[in-house]
Amino acid sequence: MVSAEQNKDFMNLKFENFVNTLDGEDLFDKTKRLDEVLSSNIMTGNEALGMVTMNKVQPESGIKEKNGHVHNVIMLGSNSYLNLSTHPQVMEGARQALEKFGYGMGAVSNYAGITDIHKELEKRIAKFYGAEDSIVFPSGYGANIGIISALCGKNDVIINDAANHASIFDGCMLSEADIKVFPHRDMKGLERILSRIPDEKTGRLIITDGVFSMDGDMAPLDKIIELAEKYNCRLMVDDAHGVGVVGPTGRGTSEYYGVMDKIDLNVGMLSKGPGGLGGYCAASRQIIQYLRLYARSYFFSTALPASVAGGLNEAFKLLEADNAGREKLWQNTEYLKSKLLENGFDIGHSQSAVVPVMIYSEPILFEMYEKLRQRGVYVNIVTYPAVRRKECRLRLCTMKDLTFKQIDKAVEIISDLGREYGLIH
Repeated sequence: MVSAEQNKDFMNLKFENFVNTLDGEDLFDKTKRLDEVLSSNIMTGNEALGMVTMNKVQPESGIKEKNGHVHNVIMLGSNSYLNLSTHPQVMEGARQALEKFGYGMGAVSNYAGITDIHKELEKRIAKFYGAEDSIVFPSGYGANIGIISALCGKNDVIINDAANHASIFDGCMLSEADIKVFPHRDMKGLERILSRIPDEKTGRLIITDGVFSMDGDMAPLDKIIELAEKYNCRLMVDDAHGVGVVGPTGRGTSEYYGVMDKIDLNVGMLSKGPGGLGGYCAASRQIIQYLRLYARSYFFSTALPASVAGGLNEAFKLLEADNAGREKLWQNTEYLKSKLLENGFDIGHSQSAVVPVMIYSEPILFEMYEKLRQRGVYVNIVTYPAVRRKECRLRLCTMKDLTFKQIDKAVEIISDLGREYGLIH
């Protein structure tokens, strides 16, 4: 039983209090300290972690809470923006590959883990970007850490947008390169860093998300490319949340800006718009050849299951034909944004299917998160270490198959709670 005094102390503890081992502690003592907090009555934002989904990803989904309670929610927390994970054509492609190759590959990609289905997927991705070749990793996180740590080393410098995904920063740390960070989307800040890089640092890589996962805004790739050319830098774009969604034909942020031929490393995730699993890089033949041998997260990981690759092939067929429902997704996205703005919410500067609802207070955020779920709306919460605590927010993600009626209901519930907590009037 946690005492009132302990509860008071727990309220002041934050994420970072459990990262390091304290003087005199055993290695696992920090896990015990965290358990004490999570077992108390203090709201931490972790209350829904461990929740179980009861069906395929769809606009209304059944969820099972930790206490065993099962109920339905309007799903605004999925990255399957185009609902391709449940598309009949995609599922049939996965089924056929499953029957032919089984549910696992049993080998890394460079040995016996590659099938003709995997090779077809890599060809489709390369064609999608107009690149010479591509490589598919079994996870998106593994793609970023593998690509960056393979291509960059101690003698190189990497220049990151401050809002880049955590996997990018982890890849940078593994590379042991000199890491520079410029303020989010700040081109003056970027040029200031570039202008100060010593001439002997010739290995230079600018890395940016295409669509930023926490804010839903886009990198100004046209301006970044100008600076990359001026200061002799290579450019890597992680367009995880842009592929299939952004651009005239869904080819992402680089297509939106008309600079597809200017990106050295087109990186994306197969778990968002395409609705599957894994990550990839589309680039020159020589770069891809190098990554197959030197990207450790590729060379030392069992290959993507053929069933997933089979489904993804069908997903890319739909994307290539511009028949994946992107227009309906954008209708839903714009409708959701308009309704939130009508009710007075601050939704930042989203340019994608990721829509932040700014809360600015962690205690309010945690309570709203819990109440929204219980009232039938599932969203994600974002706070430290993903963003600064004073910029904490709900993160809403739209899907193609949502109806306006479902969006109206979700916004009504969010707005009722917003008024209850004084966020809107």
